[in-house]
Amino acid sequence: MSSPKTSQRHRAREIALQILYSFENATVPRPADAAELARVIRGHFDHFQVSTEAREFAAELVAGSLREQAALDAWLDEHSSNWKVSRMAAIDRCILRLAALEMRHFPDIPKAVTIDEAVELAKKFGEKEAPQFVNGLLDALPVDKK
Repeated sequence: MSSPKTSQRHRAREIALQILYSFENATVPRPADAAELARVIRGHFDHFQVSTEAREFAAELVAGSLREQAALDAWLDEHSSNWKVSRMAAIDRCILRLAALEMRHFPDIPKAVTIDEAVELAKKFGEKEAPQFVNGLLDALPVDKK
């Protein structure tokens, strides 16, 4: 059974994915600065009635993924066989960036948990082949986590 913190983090990942995907597909213009990003995130949280517990982690994931996007994409490209991030499905790109950010910047989250969560997002939001693709690429990323 998952703990309340675990379920809130799962929900935060879903919310972060939705926000990033809206930017990726230009359904929402990408914010020009941190203040505008904060307004967009707050608006999303309020509209979808996101719990207080999930808000902080979701905001960290969104801001970090946008801030680190070029570095995350380069890291993913380096360890992807025959795929460039720019050619991947938009939803897969977003899921992979979120997970790569977690692996690099959230040492308290084990790599296996990050991969499992990303695979669950791929099952829920991606195409049929997405979970296997996401799992394989994330597993290939070298990190110092256990």
